[in-house]
Amino acid sequence: SLSLSLSSLFRAAASSTTTRDQPWKPKQRRPFSLQRLHTHIKMLSSSLRAALPLRTATAARAFATEAAHMPPKRLFGLHARYANALYVAASKAGALEQVETEVLGFQHMLAKNAEFAAYLRNPTVSREAKVGAVDKLFAGSSVSSLTQNLLSAMASNARLGETGKVVSAYAELMRAKRGEVEVTVTSAQELTKAQQGKVTKALEAQVGAGKSILLTTAVDPAIVGGLVVQIGDKVMDLSVSTKIDEISRALASA
Repeated sequence: SLSLSLSSLFRAAASSTTTRDQPWKPKQRRPFSLQRLHTHIKMLSSSLRAALPLRTATAARAFATEAAHMPPKRLFGLHARYANALYVAASKAGALEQVETEVLGFQHMLAKNAEFAAYLRNPTVSREAKVGAVDKLFAGSSVSSLTQNLLSAMASNARLGETGKVVSAYAELMRAKRGEVEVTVTSAQELTKAQQGKVTKALEAQVGAGKSILLTTAVDPAIVGGLVVQIGDKVMDLSVSTKIDEISRALASA
């Protein structure tokens, strides 16, 4: 009958157990082992040691590569920022000498073409017009994109008036790269070739090995005799006139 069937069903349900009805039991974990901890630490250390040399070597190579393109001396000022950036870009492109020739040529062209130079320096001419003039000047030429980009950037920033200073700074960086030292020697009378050779040889010992002297001579009768030597921003006054002045001051204070 229906009541008997329901009773049988309830008894079966009460007596049966399902996974859902079973009480939860925590998963058995392995007991803590100091030896097992040491094993994991050793494995982690080995992995780190294997990865560290590779990363260190990669970083060192990247740093060395970047350092190889840095300017050989530190220059400061707005014009130096352009020159330094140009040097780094040209070094990476392997075009240091080419860019030097190009910027010196541009400077020489401005010196010969006063009208064009005045146009580029004119503050009433728009920056866009100056950029267009520079682009038109180099259109179809063999001048590198490095030089063109430099002058276009200077035109865009209204800095073409600084062209001479930028070119001079870049040339200074190139001289430093080649180990060339500019020296100006002033004498009371013009030095002979033999005298210039002796002065150059003496100066080479002063500037150190691996460097060469770029000697420029000047004449100033006022120094009476001796020499005035300028190396960079350092001056050695070995003139007779200075010695006379020193003696005169010493006698006056005696």
